[in-house]
Amino acid sequence: MYVTALGLLDFRSYAQAEVELAPGVTAFVGPNGHGKTNLVEAIHYTATLGSHRVANDAPLVRAGATRAIVRTDIRSQYDRDVVVELEINPGKANRARVNRSPVPRPREVLGLLRTVLFAPEDLALVKGDPSERRRFLDELLTLRSPRMAGVRQDYDRVLKQRNSLLRSASMARRQNRAGAAEGQLRTLEVWDSHLVRAGSELLATRLELLESLRPLVSGAYDAVARGKGNARLEYKSSVLLEPGVVSREQLAEVLNAAVRDKRQDELERGVSLVGPHRDDVVLGLGDLPAKGYASHGESWSFALALRLASYELLRADGGEPVLILDDVFAELDTQRRDRLAELVAPAEQVLVTAAVGADVPAELTGVRFDVGEGSVRRA
Repeated sequence: MYVTALGLLDFRSYAQAEVELAPGVTAFVGPNGHGKTNLVEAIHYTATLGSHRVANDAPLVRAGATRAIVRTDIRSQYDRDVVVELEINPGKANRARVNRSPVPRPREVLGLLRTVLFAPEDLALVKGDPSERRRFLDELLTLRSPRMAGVRQDYDRVLKQRNSLLRSASMARRQNRAGAAEGQLRTLEVWDSHLVRAGSELLATRLELLESLRPLVSGAYDAVARGKGNARLEYKSSVLLEPGVVSREQLAEVLNAAVRDKRQDELERGVSLVGPHRDDVVLGLGDLPAKGYASHGESWSFALALRLASYELLRADGGEPVLILDDVFAELDTQRRDRLAELVAPAEQVLVTAAVGADVPAELTGVRFDVGEGSVRRA
């Protein structure tokens, strides 16, 4: 699987751009702030419907424009050509077309392109909040199984409704409006069942994913750090998970019991305290947690190992993903730069961004584009 062309209209800094691509290594080189990351961000957006730099779509539309269009031409398995066109409409519903035909929802394009992106922001996977690690898991889940996008959306919708109801019930109780509080509690039981159903599915798939990732992360860390450390992953749930409790039915029972047990605390605080939105992945090196104990270099090695493991997992599923390395090499010491380049060079398609050509390791020699002042020119 690889991208053969990218077309942009009013995306980020580009009024218009057309770039022809091919298998192998392609490097986009140019000063910071001139748009090289915007190019790979657009490709990654096609694969995930999200940006690795911002939480919402508004910044993706060029200043003064009302919408942005990203067109990605993909050569998929069995030499099948697919054209995905996304129309980004901040404040409105986005739209998507596949081979010029509209699809009912943008998430229908998920799975047509798969990417693994390395970026300086990846350090937050090790040093940042639990939300960073949850996002990592959930994006990888969706890349492997696009139907999970619907499960995630359902869970987020239920969580929003449930939190709103908890706040209202909490307020009614404080104001001694017993009738209103009782009615809201009855409604809350309905949303409890929705939370348990969607939450148990999301939790089960996360646990399955982590089981598959563990050996790959351990191997990738060993390769990047050359045997200096044992990388571990452990799922930390908001509910007590006994060994062997992994089926959807078992997890639903555990979640349901925890929701009931936390009812009074939730009503007092006006927020949902149980569910996958409260979970974390504990990253460990040897017997110590990586967060707070790993050095800067070790943290980088762990972040790279998570991405390399994702790449190996997706490749094992069938259809090699596109590897994107966004300004990563400038952040790494010489040893890690050379090792990462060596590990990713065999990939079918590697897209690299760098401020200067010297930042691109010799192992990643390929096509180069010079990026600057809103233009993209093949060198």
